[in-house]
Amino acid sequence: MGGFDNVTKIGFCRPEPCRPNTMPGTVDPVTFLRVLLVDSHAMLTDALTVQLSTTTDLWVVGSVTPDDPRLLDTVRTLRPDIVTTEVGSATVATGGMLRKLRAAYPPAHLVVLTGSHDSAHAVAAARAGAAAWVSKESSLDHLLEVLRGVPLGHAYYPPAQLGVVLRELRDDVRRARDCSARLDVLSHREREVLLHMVNGKPVGRIAVESVVSTSTVRTHVRSILTKLGVRSGLEAVSVARAAGLRPVAD
Repeated sequence: MGGFDNVTKIGFCRPEPCRPNTMPGTVDPVTFLRVLLVDSHAMLTDALTVQLSTTTDLWVVGSVTPDDPRLLDTVRTLRPDIVTTEVGSATVATGGMLRKLRAAYPPAHLVVLTGSHDSAHAVAAARAGAAAWVSKESSLDHLLEVLRGVPLGHAYYPPAQLGVVLRELRDDVRRARDCSARLDVLSHREREVLLHMVNGKPVGRIAVESVVSTSTVRTHVRSILTKLGVRSGLEAVSVARAAGLRPVAD
């Protein structure tokens, strides 16, 4: 990202925002968008902190590396409005990390700030709930537009990735609709058992939480496999996830 080289490190304290002159006895409220930077390159986060400190509406509340074991606790503690994050080298890692960030503090808006131009990663990010995919080569003005836009419900994906992202998301909707129809054959109790299976719970635990015997749970599982036309619990879970059922931790 241009203009970010050779920047000295500064703290994360926020200077007083500029306020227009107000009438005596009145209060002019100033609202900051709290931004948390997640990136393994300290030079980038230091430079962004300097650049964003010059704005009157954006406040960098901290920075952390993606592999820091305190990452999710940091998100929960700082409660940012926006989290910018780089992504891993694998699409599975990309989706998994973003889902964890989203689960740590659901109100936060996720912005991927990356050097990758891989459309598969962009698709994984969109599926995981990222509102924007911004290249590290982008201008500061574009990044500011994104940071101010995502809290308003705007989404930003480059044209090179947007077509693939939209196509894959449309296919996801179609597959979910088809798979959801398959789940309609299940009884209410069978759907509950299937959701437990999606959450990775063994038969014994499902029985305890459902207050039924293990043999009853096994009967439900056999019925689920038969109705869905699959041979194993793993296949049933795959159908369920395609229909939109997700583990609680996702």
